[in-house]
Amino acid sequence: MNCDAASELLHAYLDAELDAASVGELEAHLGSCAACRTELAALEHVRSSVRAAPRYRAPRALREQLRAMDEFPEQVQTRAVPAWRSWPIAASLLLSVALGSGITWWRMTNVVATNFQHAFAQELLTSHLRALAATSPVDVVSEDRHTVKPWFAGRVGESPPVVDLSEQGFPLVGGRIDYAAGQRTPVVVYRHRQHVIDVYMAPPSRDRNVPATVQLQGYWVAACPMGDRSAWLVSDTDESELVRLCGLLSREAR
Repeated sequence: MNCDAASELLHAYLDAELDAASVGELEAHLGSCAACRTELAALEHVRSSVRAAPRYRAPRALREQLRAMDEFPEQVQTRAVPAWRSWPIAASLLLSVALGSGITWWRMTNVVATNFQHAFAQELLTSHLRALAATSPVDVVSEDRHTVKPWFAGRVGESPPVVDLSEQGFPLVGGRIDYAAGQRTPVVVYRHRQHVIDVYMAPPSRDRNVPATVQLQGYWVAACPMGDRSAWLVSDTDESELVRLCGLLSREAR
């Protein structure tokens, strides 16, 4: 794959619209092409900036104009129905509307939540892939937690928990600062065999409602509670290994 072909696929890649074969071919190209990695990072930055941009309420005059726009025809006057006969009909209609509205609201709420969860999981995966395509997936390289944890001080609001899990098969690689949901996010990086595992740390009491486990493009995105924090694990290792790592991190955070 050359750069022209790769450039045409980057938008679809960010939106998770490529098939598995195209994803593999594009990622192989990204691994050897710094220019395309830079273009991918720029696209991701634009998308994150747009999501983080403030939203404003429409002016009152405009809202009043929109309310005044009525494209529905006037109701045709029909023969009056005696009140005693109309009550059952009205009650039935009100119940139908209430039930229909409740079902519609429930469906819309779930669709919005599902779309948000998928978009956030995709954003984490894109960040993970961008780090893998870089020269190094970490900004500070160290297997010593006493080196990695102080490195975050002054770079984020609160240094994340960093634990030594080398004896359990998850040696510490280091850490970096990345962006998730438009904000600076500390990432603690571990390794399991040949697999890199990014642990994105949320601020205390922050919950993005990401499903327990999501698989995208052959990678796993797993939510992990850590005391008063939440973390998200992203890797192409086995799902069972991510579950095990989550258990270790949660235990250490108590």
